Amino acid sequence: MVHAQKKAERNRKIYIILTYSGTTPAKIIKLWTREPYSHASIAFEEDLSEMYSFARKGIWNPFNAGFIREDIHKGIFGKKENTKCIIYCLKVTDEQYYAVRKEIDDFKKKENILSYNYLGIWYAAINKSVQRKNKYFCSQFVAEVLKKSGINIFFKNSDLVRPRDIRLNPWLKTVYKGKLTDYERKVIVRERKAT
Repeated sequence: MVHAQKKAERNRKIYIILTYSGTTPAKIIKLWTREPYSHASIAFEEDLSEMYSFARKGIWNPFNAGFIREDIHKGIFGKKENTKCIIYCLKVTDEQYYAVRKEIDDFKKKENILSYNYLGIWYAAINKSVQRKNKYFCSQFVAEVLKKSGINIFFKNSDLVRPRDIRLNPWLKTVYKGKLTDYERKVIVRERKAT
């Protein structure tokens, strides 16, 4: 049993999620970037029960945005049942896994002073770097967390990382593509078959 646990710990995984919800900001970003997905998140569990990003804090006001813990059943994802997604898995070492957890904990501690990097989105779209203290957009946040955890898979400044860089990243393995509302059911079915 101990041997199996140690083996499981050596095979840690984290999940990177790209979504397109169809909200007005998502439509603008999609139009601007010509990409199928407009939002990025990071999760620790395959079922996405612990998922984080920079996004709106409520449903109605896209300008009240910052660091949030996302829920695939609530908020925008709960409201927009046709949200499209692609979910990637990234194998990491124990050390990297716990480093990512530490980085997320650091974001949680600073949650009240963090805000959304609206200006950064437009600079990233024209490939210009602009670093703003305590301000992030979603894909910048994902890249920054990975970079600070010793996971260097983008080879550019975090504030230049866009959903396209995630979508085309060779280190990320696709585990699901489709409607976000269908994902949980497919994971549960797969887990039942495995047992």
